[in-house]
Amino acid sequence: MQAHNLFDLAGRVALVTGASSGLGRRFAEVLAANGAAVALVARRHDRLAGLAQEIEKAGGRSLAITADVTNRADMNQAFDAAERAFGIVDILINNAGVVHADRIIDLPETEWRRVLGVNLDAVLFWSQEAARRMLGAEKPGAIVNIASIAGFNVSKGIAAYAVAKAGVIQLTKALAIELAAKRIRVNALAPGWIMTDLNRDYLASERGAAIKRDIPLGRFGEERDLDGALLLLASDGGRYMTGTTIAVDGGQLIALRG
Repeated sequence: MQAHNLFDLAGRVALVTGASSGLGRRFAEVLAANGAAVALVARRHDRLAGLAQEIEKAGGRSLAITADVTNRADMNQAFDAAERAFGIVDILINNAGVVHADRIIDLPETEWRRVLGVNLDAVLFWSQEAARRMLGAEKPGAIVNIASIAGFNVSKGIAAYAVAKAGVIQLTKALAIELAAKRIRVNALAPGWIMTDLNRDYLASERGAAIKRDIPLGRFGEERDLDGALLLLASDGGRYMTGTTIAVDGGQLIALRG
């Protein structure tokens, strides 16, 4: 078996939440480049439309769908639109997420619920809907949830985010064990510090330099460093994997755990 055949996604239909920027944008590009038709979901339609045009120009197939992941009506409409354009979604990438910076004693209830709503609740709801539709069509598939190494080791000031990502890791296991018999695999990626446009300035600061010293590989990750793990979990390359979380962090978790 050659590698390009092992990770080939031709004939597959992917839906990526949070696809307008950062890692979500990269995930969509990689899935499309490897043959999948990709439904791009986020709130910023202008960015989605631009990405869809780029994917189409490169020879791929894509559809921009404006949706808020916490809105169940938006969710249903997004799956409907993807099905009309390409067929049943059989690869779901639960990537949409938000961050915060609040010490726990001062964390407002509204912020707690906002962070958990996007980072955890939406992962459950979108996974449920994707699974229902795959089951209805008697179609196998793959769900990939984007967790974080913060789900394993919490830091100060990100309590809601860390709790949500820990929940994603446990939710991945729960979904996997219930859906395995139906040939729907559920796994998670837990990135470490990956440099994107959103955090580039912070990681270039003195604080960023201190973080880098704790990464055994000696550098921050690049968006492309997640490509291989993403394709493994989305394709037949990972056909016997379910319920696992893959850390892509330059060895940071090992260093933290000692």
